[in-house]
Amino acid sequence: MIRILIITVALLAALGSVRAETRPPMVAAAHPLAAEAGMAVLRDGGSAVDAAIAVQAVLTLVEPQSSGIGGGAFMLHWRAESGRLEAYDGRETAPAAATAALFLNDDGTPLDFFEAVVGGRSVGAPGVLRMLELAHADHGRLEWARLFEDAIRLSRDGFEVTPRLHYLLDRDRYLKASPTAAPYFYDADGAAWPVGHVLRNPALAETLSLVAEGGADALHEGPVAADIVAAVRGHADNPGLLSEADLAGYAAKRRPPVCMPYRAHRVCGMPPPTSGGVAVAQILGMLSRFDLGSAGPAPVLVHLVAEAEKRAYADRARFLADSDFVDVPVAELLDPDYLARRAAEIDVTVASGDAAPGLPRQRGLRDGDDLTQPATTHFVIADAAGNVVSMTSSVENAFGSRIFVRGFLLNNQLTDFSFAPEDADGLAVANRVEPGKRPRSSMSPTIVLDREGGFRLAIGSPGGSRIIGYVARTLIGVLDLGLTVQQAIDLPNFVNRNGATDLEDVAEVEDMRRALEAMGHVVNVRGLNSGLHGIEQVEGAWRGGADPRREGVVLGTE
Repeated sequence: MIRILIITVALLAALGSVRAETRPPMVAAAHPLAAEAGMAVLRDGGSAVDAAIAVQAVLTLVEPQSSGIGGGAFMLHWRAESGRLEAYDGRETAPAAATAALFLNDDGTPLDFFEAVVGGRSVGAPGVLRMLELAHADHGRLEWARLFEDAIRLSRDGFEVTPRLHYLLDRDRYLKASPTAAPYFYDADGAAWPVGHVLRNPALAETLSLVAEGGADALHEGPVAADIVAAVRGHADNPGLLSEADLAGYAAKRRPPVCMPYRAHRVCGMPPPTSGGVAVAQILGMLSRFDLGSAGPAPVLVHLVAEAEKRAYADRARFLADSDFVDVPVAELLDPDYLARRAAEIDVTVASGDAAPGLPRQRGLRDGDDLTQPATTHFVIADAAGNVVSMTSSVENAFGSRIFVRGFLLNNQLTDFSFAPEDADGLAVANRVEPGKRPRSSMSPTIVLDREGGFRLAIGSPGGSRIIGYVARTLIGVLDLGLTVQQAIDLPNFVNRNGATDLEDVAEVEDMRRALEAMGHVVNVRGLNSGLHGIEQVEGAWRGGADPRREGVVLGTE
């Protein structure tokens, strides 16, 4: 009898363990069709990485303004079974023929931003497919070809133009002027396709079919690669330097994540070449010296966060770049004593002026200019086994370089480099253009672990250089204020990039503006269009959040 009881208890415990480790999967992504494609893969037994590939493939079609197979991405992957966190770098690279003068006029002055963006000069070797292929080799369960089925079908059958896509098409004069893109995105009179118009892309269906059959090499080598290079180098007004060798030689990378203790958690992000992981960690590291949960009126909390952001953005401008080319002092920037000294500079009641970098002007570096633009996407996926993907993907500016090849747009990520490589005194910029180098990013895919090392939260956002601020304030909402991930996403946006404090133009913003100005802040009220998506784990169950500022959804809620 006792033996039977012991066996019964053991069986019940085992069943309980299975229930804890298998749960309904979840996808939070920027378009319902992309989220549905990810869920279909998960229901077929696919992993979080499998679903990420399906989501990205569909986003190439339905959200071309933000990301696609002609761009790049960063991914964090949490493996539940081993508790291992991995970072995958699919950032674009500069052509081998690129020089520090890539974005300079003949007289040595920097080009205007859109002079550089539109055309082939701004196009780097795309990396998202090679990155996804690398992650699939590590964590995929389903066959590669299966993951493109929904995107291929939707490309052939069509999808309805959304209000956001119509709005962006209508206001983009550069895309309207593109001889390859305009016939797809606009009608015969040059008007953006109306909301609800069914837009079909058979050229993308053919390209994705080649990728499904041949892997990432189908884009990086052969006819597709030749067409990409011909479009870049043959651009009538602004030819670029990308070569077939640049495409064929591109390699995605595994990198160690950047992690920082925060309260009872461990917040982890991507290392360079993105500045996101380090900057978010610095902000939280400084703020850990303050009790934000009881900081008092809301303006006090915004003030403290803005002051920490000033200092993180100052260090970002001086030191953050591709660590394969520049000695980035990550350990020094995240040193607890250093962050404590930076936090001690913050007055709880009075705003400081613009912050200076906190480390000595070492390595001959000066601050670089930053023209990062807010056209990106972020999605989070949790599979039934508890594995999680947090991935930010981008073509940089809305619609990238405006070069449309084989049914997809090419990135303009090279304009994330500093246009000026040095100052008048000859001090070099860390984020200057160099051949084969990856431009600095602000993308901040983030995964938070609890005190036992288990998964707690995944979050990320589009938004250009403001991504860092969007992610930091959402983390504070969950970890300090005790909000759900959706409630934290819904909070009004604010960010300080080492200048004015930007406030989202929402109801009652004037009260916040007056309070911050009384503390000495210069305040700008403006639209702050984040696209935050997140998933958190609460008592063994998933809980998702999607940004109401865009068209994203969470699928998988019970």
